[in-house]
Amino acid sequence: MIDAVAIREWCHARPGVTEERPFGPQTTVFKVEGKLFALCALEADPPLRLSLKCEPELAEALRRDHEAIAPGYHLNKRHWNTVTLDGSLPEPFVRDLVEDSYDLVLSKLTKRVRDALRLPSPPAWPNG
Repeated sequence: MIDAVAIREWCHARPGVTEERPFGPQTTVFKVEGKLFALCALEADPPLRLSLKCEPELAEALRRDHEAIAPGYHLNKRHWNTVTLDGSLPEPFVRDLVEDSYDLVLSKLTKRVRDALRLPSPPAWPNG
């Protein structure tokens, strides 16, 4: 079963992520450049519930196809899903949802900010 340690590791594996608790001590919020992409009460009893940003059409499809995915709790239901981590969804699938949420928020940032967050490209080999 996916736990708080895994969620924290997945979120912090992305460049520029910060962790905050602006809504009180129970809810951990993960942001990139001040923009929310994931939130979860990491210290809650299992199953944990992880809220993630999502494209509206995909959000609806995911809710339709997976019982563990519901409209975002206390969030804009059009753009957010809450995923119940009850073991019914494979870990790689949930990790992909976290990455997609991060990428969606990142795509809305300015090019300058996005470029600054990207991992540097490997150096080019000299000619010759």
